[in-house]
Amino acid sequence: MKKRNILKYFSFAEWLLWGGSWLLILTCFFAFSGNNYVALSASLLGTVALIFCAKGNPIGQVMMIIFSLLYAIDSFACRYYGEMITYLGMTAPMSVFALVSWLKNPYKGNKSEVKVNRLTGKEWIFAAVLTVAVTVVFYFILGALNTANLIWSSISVATSFLAVYLTFRRSPYYALAYAANDVVLIVLWIYASRGDITYLSTCICFVAFIVNDLYGFFNWLKMQKRQAKD
Repeated sequence: MKKRNILKYFSFAEWLLWGGSWLLILTCFFAFSGNNYVALSASLLGTVALIFCAKGNPIGQVMMIIFSLLYAIDSFACRYYGEMITYLGMTAPMSVFALVSWLKNPYKGNKSEVKVNRLTGKEWIFAAVLTVAVTVVFYFILGALNTANLIWSSISVATSFLAVYLTFRRSPYYALAYAANDVVLIVLWIYASRGDITYLSTCICFVAFIVNDLYGFFNWLKMQKRQAKD
C-alpha cells in the first residue's frame, strides 16, 4: 500500500484513534520509567493491528500474529503462563487461520476488505460449548503450571478463544469478545503492576485496545449493512 493511499485509506477519526492510542501508551511508558521495550513494541503494534482489523483488512491479522509472539514473551516474564500459552498456542495459530479465511473471502474481489459473515443460532451454540470445553481444559493445565491469578487467567482463555473463533468466522462480534478480553487483561496486569510499576503501561495498552475494539465492532456493523445493500 503506497504512502499516499495509506493517508486516504484511514478516516480522520481513525488517524485520531491511532495517534491517541500511541500517545497514551508512550506517555504512560516513559512516565513510569519503563524499560520493557518488548511490551512497548507489542502495545504499539497491537493498536495498529486493531485499526486494520476494524476495517476488515487482512493486514491486521498479519500484525496480530507478530503481536501474539511479542505478548507471549512479555507474559512469560510475568509468570502469566495462561497468557503465554493462549497467545502462542491459540491466538497466533487462529490468526493464521483467520488470515487465510479473510483472504479467501474478500468483499467483491477487494482484498483490503473481508466479506462480513452472519452466524446462525446453531453456530453460536457450538461456539459457546466449544469455548466452555477449551476453558475447562486450560483451567487444569494452567493450574498444573502454577499460573498466577488462575481464575482470571482462565477467564482470559475463554474470552480470547471466543474472540479468535469469531474472527476466523468473520463475525462483527469478534470485536466485542476482544473488548471483554481487554477488561480481563487490565485486571491481570494491574495485579502484575503491584509488584512492578512498569507493567502499568501494559494496563494502559489494553485500555487503548478497548476503545479500538469497540470502534471495530461498530465499523463492522456499518460494513455489514453496506455490504447487504450492495
